[in-house]
Amino acid sequence: MSFDVDLFVIGAGSGGVRAARIAAGHGASAMVAEEFRIGGTCVIRGCVPKKLLVYASRFADDFADAAGYGWRVGETSFDWPTMVAAKEKEITRLSAIYRANLEKAGVNIVAERAEIAGPQSVRLASGRLIRARHILIAAGAAPELAPAIPGLEHAISSNEIFDLKSFPRRLLVVGGGYIAVEFASVFARLGAAVTLVTRADNILRGFDEDMRAGLREELRHAGIMFGFGRLPTRIDRRDGGLHVANAEGDNLIVDQVLIATGRRPNTAGLGLESAGVALDEVGAVRVDKWSATNISTIHAVGDVTNRINLTPVAIREGHAFADHLFGGKPSAVDHESVPSAVFATPEIGAVGLTEAVARERFEIVDIYLSKFRPMKATLSGRREHTIMKLVVDGANDRLLGAHILGHEAGEMIQLLGIAVKMKATKADLDATMAVHPTAAEELVTMRTRTARFVRGE
Repeated sequence: MSFDVDLFVIGAGSGGVRAARIAAGHGASAMVAEEFRIGGTCVIRGCVPKKLLVYASRFADDFADAAGYGWRVGETSFDWPTMVAAKEKEITRLSAIYRANLEKAGVNIVAERAEIAGPQSVRLASGRLIRARHILIAAGAAPELAPAIPGLEHAISSNEIFDLKSFPRRLLVVGGGYIAVEFASVFARLGAAVTLVTRADNILRGFDEDMRAGLREELRHAGIMFGFGRLPTRIDRRDGGLHVANAEGDNLIVDQVLIATGRRPNTAGLGLESAGVALDEVGAVRVDKWSATNISTIHAVGDVTNRINLTPVAIREGHAFADHLFGGKPSAVDHESVPSAVFATPEIGAVGLTEAVARERFEIVDIYLSKFRPMKATLSGRREHTIMKLVVDGANDRLLGAHILGHEAGEMIQLLGIAVKMKATKADLDATMAVHPTAAEELVTMRTRTARFVRGE
């Protein structure tokens, strides 16, 4: 059988673009199909525009803090359309760079939807059939609007919130994960009255309990109202607003309802079932450590596999896939100890095991916990605290996890992730000279163990 390309990639997000470029660099002919915009969730409607909004939201604190340092800042105001236009300009620039990099690598770009027609064939929306030696599914994931309640059509997802024509002065956020928390934090600091409701009894399930509690209190102090166990049961549009009811009989009037209760892999309508590709219970593509499906010629990377839904993970998976298949460099991605951050204000940075998970897995767990007021807050007068936590294997002193709540936690955890990945010990941190005065020095100066947990005691 003759083939049109060695590799056909469905989806031009971070993972798909990286895979196509690396495969082309190994001499393979590659084609990428994208029905929307090149760059995927991260560039177009995810981490990049979100981080730009985070930066915008923090100027409110900066203006207020400046007085404590002798600055006199005049009257300030925020213009939402200006921010939206600036954001659009930047993501358009980045999308063009992604396209240019693909073209420079010799990858053929097809601006159409593509569906699998067989183990080694793909059909484009135009009807054209492409024969490929290998197919890579890199279609990502999309917000899932749930629960299905009357009036759900009046709500928006994280896709639409970046391009609202007017700023929502009253915003209801439904969900307790990092997407919900980040947008609640952003819009509260931009001046909206924000209410966050979730079915759980706290935010950020899966994160360390001290970080969850600490961030919840900081967000509450920033003016965010919480409703735990109070999901909406109905949304009605009337009298110029959205009237949201819940099972307790409460009625909240807002300008927008953001549903951020989860994301679902983009596998529907891709022809995967007809090709015999195995999916899991949520519709994610089942893959092995090499990102291969049960069909030897079909592979998948990124959020569509629902392994760890982070952009750097998708990029690493795409790179490793191409190296393995076309470069003769077998390299399986290690999904353990992946650093992550929640870009609320303050931020959370996390890597490795939480205290709860460590206590389940290890016989002896030592905890080092520090809470302090950052230096900047001393003159600004801001009520702000930084929390740092190290989780250590008490049997051999190895660092199992690190968790930070505070300014630039994301930047700090990236570097601490190296220590966790290298299996550094607490003694290694202690032997590292501090950089003073910084918040990060606390990570290498914590000498007092706050707790030791021995299984069975």
